[in-house]
Amino acid sequence: MSDTLRWTTADLAALPDNGNRYEIIEGELYMSRQPSWHHQFACTRLGGFLADWSEATGLGVALVVPGVVFDDDDNVVPDVVWISHARLATGLDAAGHLTVAPELVVEVLSPGLANTERDAEIKRKLYSRRGVQEYWLVDWQRQQVTVYRREQAALVVHATLFAADEITSPLLPGFACAVRRLFAREV
Repeated sequence: MSDTLRWTTADLAALPDNGNRYEIIEGELYMSRQPSWHHQFACTRLGGFLADWSEATGLGVALVVPGVVFDDDDNVVPDVVWISHARLATGLDAAGHLTVAPELVVEVLSPGLANTERDAEIKRKLYSRRGVQEYWLVDWQRQQVTVYRREQAALVVHATLFAADEITSPLLPGFACAVRRLFAREV
């Protein structure tokens, strides 16, 4: 028997409600502080663009910071998701958490090496295992978006988009968003 502590979804209920974000990936607890204004600006903008497109097409739903409980030791809070109506129909638990992989997951990087490693490596691997079709990693400091797409069983880099580029996706027919629109020009 292993002496390594494995966190579970039940353990999250005992943690303080102090504004920190707690996530569990493969039984390991990750904590992040309240996001910055720049981080939230990018989340809100992209979530809004995806929500507008979703409403116009009727193909699915975009949501900012949903809980996604894949199982007892994989419980995360992505920044933005888009999920089709078909997946959503069978994807909510009694508490209203997603329990299936959304087709698209977006994470906006927070400053710091640990945050970058968590989002670019650890979460990307989790989303790969769970069947996410596309993963966008938004870097507001560099004003770029790295797009990962599913190839066979893994999310691999498809493109790195810069401020002058547009985000499009085969998952979202007709969706286009200029990368520069995700970032605040002034504070």
